[in-house]
Amino acid sequence: MKAFLFDLNGTMIDDMDYHIKAWHTILNNLGANISMERAKAECYGKNHELLERIFPGRFTDAEKDSMSYQKEEQYQQAFRPRLQLIAGLGEFLEKAYHQKIPMAIGSAAITFNIDFVLDGLHIRHYFNSIVSADNVTSSKPNPETYLKNAAELNVAPANCIVFEDAPKGVEAAKNAGMQAVVITSMHTKEEFAAYDNIIGFIKDYTEPWLSKQLLG
Repeated sequence: MKAFLFDLNGTMIDDMDYHIKAWHTILNNLGANISMERAKAECYGKNHELLERIFPGRFTDAEKDSMSYQKEEQYQQAFRPRLQLIAGLGEFLEKAYHQKIPMAIGSAAITFNIDFVLDGLHIRHYFNSIVSADNVTSSKPNPETYLKNAAELNVAPANCIVFEDAPKGVEAAKNAGMQAVVITSMHTKEEFAAYDNIIGFIKDYTEPWLSKQLLG
């Protein structure tokens, strides 16, 4: 049995610019004085981890929680009018669902943001496992997220194909013993040169080889 594991932001919805802009504003209001490019480079892992990288030891967990929700509320408000799946993904999910291929979401987003997408787009029924930042100890590139997906789906890691948009996510898939399909929504092919577990690159889910190779 094979399974499809999806990252969320940048992989299922094209929203990473909105996350970066929200973090850029909040971090600089706190005195970080960082560029938009630096904010982009820091947009991986849990919100708490990001804050700790920029402001080591400065905030309590409660303060990080508060800033995390503040950031997500800003992001959701800005992105809500543009909330939609990346082209072709709706049809791909439907085909996989009818073929009874187990599917999961493994994201560094908090549950609050995952619910925003799944319920806003009415796609929760496609997924038998949802692992968020709230469900793991270590975030990507640690393999915990994707290994937990595989365990919940009862599918061997070697039979899981991960859909990702970020190098750290592909690294997490590699560390879990999984192959990956990369969507180039935020990063170029060249930025993934270090990884040998990639079976293909796509600009969106309308690429003919994707359904032909993975769905038959």
